[in-house]
This record gives sequence, C-alpha cells and structure tokens, in this order.
Amino acid sequence: MFGVSPNPTPTQGEEEAAAAMPAPPSGSNRRRTEKLHDTAVSEADRSVMPPLLLFFLFCSYGLVAGEMPPESLHLELISRFPHRYLTRLGHLRGLVDGDRFRQRMISQRIGHQQNQQHGRRELAGSNASSAPPAAEESFAMPLSSGAYTGTGQYFVRFLLGTPAQRFVLVVDTGSDLTWVKCRPRSHGGSDAGAGESRVFRPEGSSSYAPIRCSAHMCKSSLPFALRSYSDGSTAKGVFAKESATITLTKGERRRKLRGLVVGCTTSFVGSSFRASDGVLGLGYSPVSFAARAAARFGGRFSYCLVDHLSPKNATSRLTFGLTPALAAPHRRATELLLDPRLLPFYGVRVQGVSINGEMLPIPAGVWDVGRGGGAILDSGTSLTVLAEPAYRLVSSELSRSLSGVPRVSVAPFEHCYNWTAAGPAVSVPKMAIHMSGDVRLEPPAKSYVIDVAEGVKCVGITAAPWPGVSTIGNILQQEHVWEFDLKHRRLRFRRSTCRW
Repeated sequence: MFGVSPNPTPTQGEEEAAAAMPAPPSGSNRRRTEKLHDTAVSEADRSVMPPLLLFFLFCSYGLVAGEMPPESLHLELISRFPHRYLTRLGHLRGLVDGDRFRQRMISQRIGHQQNQQHGRRELAGSNASSAPPAAEESFAMPLSSGAYTGTGQYFVRFLLGTPAQRFVLVVDTGSDLTWVKCRPRSHGGSDAGAGESRVFRPEGSSSYAPIRCSAHMCKSSLPFALRSYSDGSTAKGVFAKESATITLTKGERRRKLRGLVVGCTTSFVGSSFRASDGVLGLGYSPVSFAARAAARFGGRFSYCLVDHLSPKNATSRLTFGLTPALAAPHRRATELLLDPRLLPFYGVRVQGVSINGEMLPIPAGVWDVGRGGGAILDSGTSLTVLAEPAYRLVSSELSRSLSGVPRVSVAPFEHCYNWTAAGPAVSVPKMAIHMSGDVRLEPPAKSYVIDVAEGVKCVGITAAPWPGVSTIGNILQQEHVWEFDLKHRRLRFRRSTCRW
C-alpha cells in the first residue's frame, strides 16, 4: 500500500531554522553532499520515490499454493532517498511529511477493515500454514542504503514476466498488491510520466494472463485504483496473473514463481509515480507477494535494514525461507498479531514503553486494538509514530532526561537539543518497547534521538491522533533482523549489523 513524498525545496522557514542551528566546532568539516551515481538505476529512478500509495481493491482474489521445493530465494534490495534535498533537516522534514500522509492512509485502511470483518481472515491457514517445511538454507539479498536520495524506502530489483523484464519496486509491508507500470499494446502509451521509467509490456510476456471476474462484478477484468494524498498522483489498471523469476540460494539456480497476482497500471499521472516502477506487496493478504512466496518457502520471510544513513555500499537482505542470523541464541520472539482488524498490516502486542528501566504509565487501551489502539510494524513509515497518549508520556520523559542539554527550536520536531553544548558526560536515555512474551525491543539511541543537523539532535518520534494505531517505523527497526513467521504467527528479531 503506498508511497508519497514529493521533493521539497528549501523554504524561507527552513532557511530560518538552519540559521538558528548552533555553529559546528572550529575545525570541523561539514559533511559534503555527494551526488552518487548508480549505473544500475536510470536517472528517472533517482528522482523522489513516493513512500505511500493506497490501494483500493474492489475485489479480493485468493491464491492457491503451488508445489515447489521448500528452498530459499533471494532478491536484490536498494534503499533510496532523493538526492535533491540540500540538508539533512530538509530530508527529515520530507520523511515527517510522508509519514503524516501514510498515517492518514493507515487509519483509513484499518477503519475500513474494522467495518468489514470478513473475506480475508485466515490467510495463514489457507496459504502459509500449509507450506512444506523450509530447507536448512537462507537466501542472500544485497540491500544498499540510499540516504543520499531522500525518502526512507527500500527497493527490490524484480524480474517479472516470461521472458523476464526488469523492474525496481518499493518493498512495502503495508501493501496488498504487487504492481508495476504497464503499457499494453492497445493502450497507446500516451500517459504522463510513462516514458520516465521502465514499463511492463504484457504482450511481450507469454505468462501474462488477465484475471476475469464474474459478470456481476466487472465486465472483463478486475480494476484497481491508487491514490496519493500529498500531490494528487493517481493510477488505474487491471489485475493479472504473472510469473516472477527468483534466484535460489543453493546453487544460485533460477526458478519461476508462477501464478502471482499483480496489478498492471495503464494510466498514471503525478510525481509520485516517477521514481519507481511499482510496489512489491509484502502485506498480510491473499494477493500479496509475501503470501505467495512464503507459502512455498517455509511460511516466513525476513529483512534486515541497515542504518538509514549508511553509505550506498552497505547491504542488507530480504529473505524467504529460514534466516541463519536468527538461529543465534540472542534472538527474541513475540506474537505476530494477524488481527483481521489490522489487515494488511502486521501487528504486535505492545505492553508498554520504559525509559531508563522505568515503565511509563501509558493507558493499556493505547495498545489494545479492541479499544481503538494497537501497534503495527511498517517498512513504509520512517519515524516511529505513537498515538497521542503514548507520545506525550514518551517524549516528555525523554525530554526530562535530557533537561541538562540546551534546547533549540527546529520545526517540525517538538524536542530538539544543542548537542555541541551538551558536553561529553551527557548520554541519551535508554528506551525499550515491551512486547508480549517478556520481550523487549531496545533500539540504539540514534534510532529515537536522531541527528537533524550538525550538532543538533531531536526526539525522532511523532504523534498520531487518538484513538488510532501506533506504528514502529523503519528507523526504529534499523540494525535488527526481523522475521515474519506467518505459519506459526511469530515475530522474531535480534540486533544485527545486517552484514553476513
């Protein structure tokens, strides 16, 4: 589901905020902004990538798990951010704006699900839980961090069709549908933006098969629509079944993953569709790529996100099958909450948040889906977003623990500090998110007290309206490997450098 974050240029307010920044220590060198060249990605692909596109599915289509040896596959992932941002602060403001739009869509989507308690309740029972045991191997998938380009999304290079056509897709745990830009021969190819990135050509694939609906649902094929809230970008198209080419770890053999449900966008306008070729849907849904691939590879998938500001040559992985990094004794496991009211998002049972070992008095209802709350993990949200009652307590306690550090004002963040004047004795308070099963997520300090400019740090957590869900974003997930075991409904994780 999603993607939106246009590339803002510095405004007067941003220039004023930059002017208010404390000067760096004498002799220090400002980080030089480099325009990095990626020979594997076109110039159009390096433009701003929309973090969030909301899929409105007019019909759901079930998947039938096919027969395939229980091996592991690997795909290449890349993290990209728009290089047009002139400052780190500008980059972070873009992330905050994108997160706000995504939170609106998450709220609307979950609200819609809560009003329709039927249809997709038992995905794990119909697909993932019937999967054969996975082989004792894992896939290696290089993932590059692209902090130089501006939005906090991660991308996979994807081979679709027969023969395979290459695409760069955003990886999204909040998306039902895998979709690509498409230009059928009958379409004529006159849409805005169509020439700015790769497009899938159905007539060139022998495995492409449009999905036909019954007469009372639609005339010839199943339509879908996408909408971006930030710039009005829109797209429309049809559903089809198609094959993807995957590379198995053992022997690096290639294999076809057949019968995938994909969206073929035949019309798209707006900047939100110019930087990527589409979305790889990893949400909990019968139509998602995650459901289809996990059903054939042990009922699970995992990823490890490097630091979102890592150099481009830093790598991580998206894995379908067993993850050797989680075989270590330090892994942690909690319930993976596959609640119909949260679909297609992956929920966790949060029990509280502690600062320096002291549990905060956050009302229990904030974490209870049945009382208007709950918590999800989302690869498409950058900063962690807490429902208002939790945000107030967490941010206030972090701020209280940093009361000895001079405050500075940096919009849109509420709590910011002149770290240059803090002195060597100041340390960031330790935050932990407590989950069911006596499990704690203890992220590195840089994941929640973030650098926004040289010598300036801010509390990198934002507020969401209450009632509403809280979202653990990808910055708080960074430097951990996360395994989503759909078959056993378990979430496993551990600290990791994401380099193995």
